[in-house]
Amino acid sequence: MKQPGTFRLALGALALAALLPLTASAQAFVGGRPPGGNGLKVGNGRLHPTLELETRLDSGVGYFREAGTGPLSPDLSGELALHVRPGLMLDVPSPKLAVALRGNLDYVAYTGLLTAGSGAASHLEGAADLALRFNQESELSFEVGDELTRSDRTRTAALGAGILSLFNEARVKAQWKPGGGALEVTPALAYAMEFFEPLGGMTPIGCTDAACDPLAASQFNYGNLRLGAEGRWRFLPKTAVVVDTGLQYRGYFNDTTTPSAAILHAMAGVSGLISPRITLTAKAGWSQNLGSGGGGTVVGQVEGTYLVGPSLTVKGGYLRAFQPVAAYGTFRDDRVYAEGRTVMGSRLALHATGALDFLSFAGGRGDTLVTLDLGPEYQIRPWLVGAVGYMLGTRSSSLGAAGLNYTRHEGYARVSVSY
Repeated sequence: MKQPGTFRLALGALALAALLPLTASAQAFVGGRPPGGNGLKVGNGRLHPTLELETRLDSGVGYFREAGTGPLSPDLSGELALHVRPGLMLDVPSPKLAVALRGNLDYVAYTGLLTAGSGAASHLEGAADLALRFNQESELSFEVGDELTRSDRTRTAALGAGILSLFNEARVKAQWKPGGGALEVTPALAYAMEFFEPLGGMTPIGCTDAACDPLAASQFNYGNLRLGAEGRWRFLPKTAVVVDTGLQYRGYFNDTTTPSAAILHAMAGVSGLISPRITLTAKAGWSQNLGSGGGGTVVGQVEGTYLVGPSLTVKGGYLRAFQPVAAYGTFRDDRVYAEGRTVMGSRLALHATGALDFLSFAGGRGDTLVTLDLGPEYQIRPWLVGAVGYMLGTRSSSLGAAGLNYTRHEGYARVSVSY
């Protein structure tokens, strides 16, 4: 598949970033840090090399012709994929300048055992994240960072399956805590870009809209500027009033039909402990598109966390968001979600997360998404962790194209080594 020049440059940046002292950040280890090993001393910090080997049986890799030249399958093709993820982690603590780097390269090899011809779509994925934190213990502190990800999980809700996404966001924010710290004000600025290319190189059957066609996805490459400020006032020791305001502008590099969006939002509410075991956040407000497409809606979030026991936490809530999106300009997301995590003994961790999203796009299109992720993770040795799991992704759309109506099952087994 031929890649645009911009995509090749950005992919090169990803490979370069992964050579820095970074590590895999996609999965958390038992206890939230790499197991065992002292790493390599770097200043006041430690550098931890890591390696993950994963086998994944995926029912929805992409769209391929049967036997390479046969008829196009109406459904996503399945495949057994092998993942090799070398990575690094570096943490250098300091009250003046703290450094946190995470990153990995992920080579995804399609075996061709289930779908002939899929091996040609084997590709490189990866993730990198950098955070530089200045004067963390001062009244006024700053953070500068950058996140870079290449994955087959696009952040653009309107697009269908079978797409590779390259996403990068540079960010800077400050935190001001005057007086004793009861008041916190956090202004932030971020600029993101996302580029797309097809995975498999075929148009799904029944697709007559650019949003469901992987071959047309690159027309929706975009830039997104976010300006925002959050405020928090603790009127009680463990309870605060929160205010969240911001403006984001979305423009498209190659698309002249999707209207640009400039969305202003403002929310306010409370957050804190309502009992020794229950934490609650509740905020609401309004989002308005100041761009030519117009539109606005009530937005908000209600989220609760319950500490069932010393090692079991359950979290759930409801979120309504109004965001810019490719092909339609804006969309509304009504999400119900839940998550549970527990540690049994000192080595076994279990997790289960699920969400139900109702997406409403400008122009009348509506989608429903169901996602599920569950499985155990076991620390075999201080430097060795094994994990198995199952992921479910189901999407149904008012548009009848196969690329927007599918069910994706994924089962995986992973071994993670860390020094």
